[in-house]
Amino acid sequence: MSEPIQNHIQNHIADGVLTLTLARADKKNAITDAMYGALADALDAAERDNTVRVVLLRAEGDMFSAGNDIGEFASVAMTGGKSDGERNVIRFLHALARATRPLVAAVQGRAVGIGTTMLLHCDFVLLADNAQLSTPFVNLALVPEAASSLLMPARLGHVRAFEMFALGDAVSAQSALAWGLANRVVPLDKLGDEAQAIAQRLARQPLGALTETKRLMRDAELLKQQMDVESASFARRLQSPEAHEAFRAFVDRRPPNFNAVAH
Repeated sequence: MSEPIQNHIQNHIADGVLTLTLARADKKNAITDAMYGALADALDAAERDNTVRVVLLRAEGDMFSAGNDIGEFASVAMTGGKSDGERNVIRFLHALARATRPLVAAVQGRAVGIGTTMLLHCDFVLLADNAQLSTPFVNLALVPEAASSLLMPARLGHVRAFEMFALGDAVSAQSALAWGLANRVVPLDKLGDEAQAIAQRLARQPLGALTETKRLMRDAELLKQQMDVESASFARRLQSPEAHEAFRAFVDRRPPNFNAVAH
């Protein structure tokens, strides 16, 4: 069974595996407000659906995701307003934190911002050999989200996590594997088959034991608390002069000059 959920998120269930596909390849799979809402709805529904045993996250096109839709963010920042998407982002993040089903991710090309930080909540991550992970929040005068300020240092150590956040440079697939951000690196043309094979193998495992093991390995409440702290800071930074300069520069297609604005 296959159906579009809404706004470039596709949903397919087969053999116990719910596949969620980012299908906005023409916009580099940048995630909009409505897409966050659709993802949150799908993850919440999976928790209530006894036929879903595993969730597989994937993307169409040559890159996993460019992260948040910068055009929408620029509009919010420049107008000083709030959007429904802000709530949808939080709904999606909380859905990741409380997900009991194993989450598998298949990542090709660039994974930027939330495209990388959502992987910290996945239980099995496969990267194509052309994958590049980056978290350039500071470059946009923002702060990390998705509890990544907690999870990334725990996974990588402080100095590597700080480098990823503060400089925003891309990390290659092989480096991501060596640093513990992924389980496997596979050839690009094998990514889909490998991800399906892992998801189907997990779906054949005893679900009760899987979910209990996942529960023992992570503290969902702590993750949600960190997400909420980050979200409050993110909202403040979004209204800062630095963020306004970053988004003006994006619209004007020029480098930002952060030395010219208050912090």
